[in-house]
Amino acid sequence: MKHNESLENYLESILMIGEKKPVVRSVDIANELGYKKSSISVAVKNMKEQNYIEVSEEGYITLTKTGKKLANSVYERHQFFRDWLIGLGVDPETANDDACSMEHVISEETFKAIKSFIEKK
Repeated sequence: MKHNESLENYLESILMIGEKKPVVRSVDIANELGYKKSSISVAVKNMKEQNYIEVSEEGYITLTKTGKKLANSVYERHQFFRDWLIGLGVDPETANDDACSMEHVISEETFKAIKSFIEKK
């Protein structure tokens, strides 16, 4: 199943914020991604409707099982490509930016093949 880059960025951000803070709120996502709070509100509504997140009465956002699975997948690809590019001698900031683009455009099948190939070397 193909997901859009925006959805993947939101879920990955929720995952990363959740690793740093005890709770995730819309304002945390807005600060992390540099988006307007109104954009975050629309995205949160859509992610909730698609069963990627749950929102408590207090406004705390948690990933559902489905949301966490997708977020972990995106984050794994990001870390892998970032580390690989740094290992090739790419500046860490550039590697991070490029990994952020690469993580969204590659299929799961291709990612697994590349990862397997590189890990064998």
